Amino acid sequence: QVQLVESGGGLVQAGGSLRLSCAASGRTFSNYAMGWFRQAPGKEREFVAAIIWIGGSTYYADFVKGRFTISRDNAKATVYLQMNSLNPEDTAVYYCAAQRIVAGGAYELRGIHEYDYWGQGTQVTVSS
Repeated sequence: QVQLVESGGGLVQAGGSLRLSCAASGRTFSNYAMGWFRQAPGKEREFVAAIIWIGGSTYYADFVKGRFTISRDNAKATVYLQMNSLNPEDTAVYYCAAQRIVAGGAYELRGIHEYDYWGQGTQVTVSS
């Protein structure tokens, strides 16, 4: 059974940093893309960042480029989201997700419906 467990959320002041973790278990994720999404109150869930497990290629939403960094630790089967220069607009529940991809095939990383597995989310609150 696939499980994605997020951690690392919390309350931080504007300008501060947080590192989110997503521990993945239940299968080998070498043929997966891992994504981070977020959902603020009253808004739709939106793409934040993604990483291809094999090779480590990364992709970001425009609004986080230069502030957030996605990475993975193969040995720990964990994906991270380092978030710097946080502002109140970053306040949301952050979700980790996994999408099976085919090596050399086409895939879509930004759509929520493309992902097969989701974590329960972790709350990030940025105070001004």
